[in-house]
Amino acid sequence: MSGPKICLFGASPDTGNLGVSALCFSALRGLYRKLENLQVTVFDETGRVRRLPFRADGKTYTVGHCGGYLSRRVWHHKSLWNIWCSSCFGGLGNPGARALEESDVVLDASGGDSFTDLYGAKRFRGVTLTKRMALSRGKPLILLPQTYGPFLSQRAFSAAAELVQRAEMAWARDEASYQRLQELLGSRYDPVRHRCGVDMAFGLESAEPTLSARESLAEWLDGERLPTVSFNVSGLIFNRATDAARQYRLRADYRQIVVRCLERLLAQGDCRILLIPHVVTPSGHFEADTDACHSVAKTLGDKAKGRLMVFPAILDPRHAKWGIVQADWFCGTRMHSTIAALSSGVPSVGIAYSDKMLGVFESCGQGDCVVDLRQTNTDEAVERIWECWEHRHEAKGRLDAALPAVLGQAERQMDEIATKCSELARERAARQSCT
Repeated sequence: MSGPKICLFGASPDTGNLGVSALCFSALRGLYRKLENLQVTVFDETGRVRRLPFRADGKTYTVGHCGGYLSRRVWHHKSLWNIWCSSCFGGLGNPGARALEESDVVLDASGGDSFTDLYGAKRFRGVTLTKRMALSRGKPLILLPQTYGPFLSQRAFSAAAELVQRAEMAWARDEASYQRLQELLGSRYDPVRHRCGVDMAFGLESAEPTLSARESLAEWLDGERLPTVSFNVSGLIFNRATDAARQYRLRADYRQIVVRCLERLLAQGDCRILLIPHVVTPSGHFEADTDACHSVAKTLGDKAKGRLMVFPAILDPRHAKWGIVQADWFCGTRMHSTIAALSSGVPSVGIAYSDKMLGVFESCGQGDCVVDLRQTNTDEAVERIWECWEHRHEAKGRLDAALPAVLGQAERQMDEIATKCSELARERAARQSCT
């Protein structure tokens, strides 16, 4: 008997954003562990149709991949508009449309935190288009654990509310997002269908990277044992600091915070520092963490000689997680980099520029370890981060106490999502047998 046929949107594994890739790999791992004969099509940004191996928990599965994203080239099969139109006419040879029409259910992760107009109108159109497309074709839509909002305009709020209200099931990834989800639903809120969970990346495996990456890190760590700090620098905030400060209404200077914190750790922390990029877009891209990390290393110069290393830019989030968890303490700005640390029991501090990080940290008993650059100035932020470093052992105790419940919740939510997918597949099969 064939298993559920699922289309997965909003979790493309090929954007260079390892946080989004982590959502894809975590969702696939959870679904394959719980559903037999599963058939998944992941919509990504390559434009090519292919089947790729996916390895999880020592087993290898085959996953379908198909291009599908917002594009002005509406004549191309990878354009979401083309997929939508083609699906209305039986597919018209479009592989994405065919996968959509044959699916039992559509899962949508919205990149974890992109179901908002905070990042601009274009991204919001792309995020909502996948959901509108699924609903218009009569496909049950499950919104995977994610952040809802904030919404800067009433128009965006109304558009999001309509989509959420029509979804078969919607999950929020923390309490704050759950409250926004309830606001969107209004009188249609149903505690059975609308749930509070945790970020799917809590279920991401850690895997050793290539031999060369392991060897270079092992050689760097060889010798005198010092505490290791893993530190993620966000290119989104660092590379175009003035624009980012204006867009996100920051009170603090992010570049100064990063450099001053690292200088202090080197001078007073008696530690080694591993800079970890978590968005590995090509050099020159405004979001590239790799550029930001190398810029920081260059700025520190001789102060960091022998005690600072930039982790290789790798495209698998499981390998980046391996690098992150080598640390005794972690500081990150990319939220999924902090989840990689927290989920592995590494005490962490999150440098926030939006609301999305606090709820995740609170769920792990680490709410006091979030430094919000919209609410603190540069000096205050540096001091707060240093205090988190000094009290890392107490934070570790709280994290160890909270983490089993969080990981258990991650497992249970995937159980419920998988069960719902099976039910929807059976219902569709029953309808087809009657026609």
